[in-house]
Amino acid sequence: MAEHKHGEMDITVQEETFAGFVSFTIKTCIAILVAVVILALVGA
Repeated sequence: MAEHKHGEMDITVQEETFAGFVSFTIKTCIAILVAVVILALVGA
């Protein structure tokens, strides 16, 4: 079995995936908040 050495794995892809997930989550939250505000102003 291979010996584990902390900090040697290339995690570039995982970091990019996480950054994309965070960006998507923030944009989705903002879109939901905008929709709620518009619904509140329209009175639906």
